[in-house]
Amino acid sequence: MSITASQVKELRERTGAGMMDCKKALGETAGDLDAAIALLRKKGAASAEKKAGRIAAEGVIQIAIDSQATRGVLVEVNCETDFVAKDNTFIEFSAKLANIILEQVPADTQSLSSLNMSDGETVEMARQNLISRIGENISIRRFTIVNGDPDEISSYLHGTRIGTIVRVAPGKSNVAKGIAMHVAASRPLCI
Repeated sequence: MSITASQVKELRERTGAGMMDCKKALGETAGDLDAAIALLRKKGAASAEKKAGRIAAEGVIQIAIDSQATRGVLVEVNCETDFVAKDNTFIEFSAKLANIILEQVPADTQSLSSLNMSDGETVEMARQNLISRIGENISIRRFTIVNGDPDEISSYLHGTRIGTIVRVAPGKSNVAKGIAMHVAASRPLCI
């Protein structure tokens, strides 16, 4: 069976995999799109497993705060190079992750991995798909959740590598951002 360019394009749009990987997967599955997607996921998981031992020392910090400013999340997601740390797909994944943590409040990174990210895809599946798409090890290093109620939460993100969240008394939100910036600049041991 001959594989058409439109089939490759459709598979590529649905999976984000490389063009040659899509063509190969369609060839191996005799043009069956769903089977090709399953094959690419299986190969992506194997690829992610191989890359798991590689050091992921670059990355980003993402912050999410709820609409009432009573709970905030700081999450660190790591990758291997600063080039990937600046990639929009990686940044979007990290931002989505911060919002999922804010909404579902997991206990740790292991329980976070099993949460639903979108369309029945777990956080771990999305991470593995991103690894196979980008080609680098990606790890969710750590996160923290700050509950402020009745206090207010404010944050400061300096670039993509330094993030702070502070909790202040109600009505003091006018100084909160300044305090968060000061914490990021001076790394105080105590308040």
